[in-house]
Amino acid sequence: MVEQNEMNVKKKDLLYRGKTLEELQALDAREFAKLLSSNGRRHVLRNFQEHENFLKNVKEKTEKGKRSIKTHKRDLIILPNLVGTRLQVYNGREFVSFDVIFGMIGHKLGEFSPTRAKAKHSKDEKSGKKKGPKRK
Repeated sequence: MVEQNEMNVKKKDLLYRGKTLEELQALDAREFAKLLSSNGRRHVLRNFQEHENFLKNVKEKTEKGKRSIKTHKRDLIILPNLVGTRLQVYNGREFVSFDVIFGMIGHKLGEFSPTRAKAKHSKDEKSGKKKGPKRK
């Protein structure tokens, strides 16, 4: 009975490739890249300095008291050290704001600020009726 409770507690822990958030935050960008898929790993390793600089800027701005960090860099991979921060990513027209959560680790920033608006259709368009002058 005790073993089942321990198992349930372990299942509820948030894990990324078998590691907890604390373990992931202890890793630097290059070590974390080894846990990513091949495309993400390649991107982090080739642009490792850009990722490190972004993390450094985020840390400095949060220490100064900024609540959200604006960026145009849509192609950066979300690293574990960004969890809990509020980012604003430019989508070509405006900055889209979101909080980084554990489930976003390994995804790109651009995935969370859509560039295209969802199509909105009126009732008349759905039914196929068109308003216009009536013919006799």
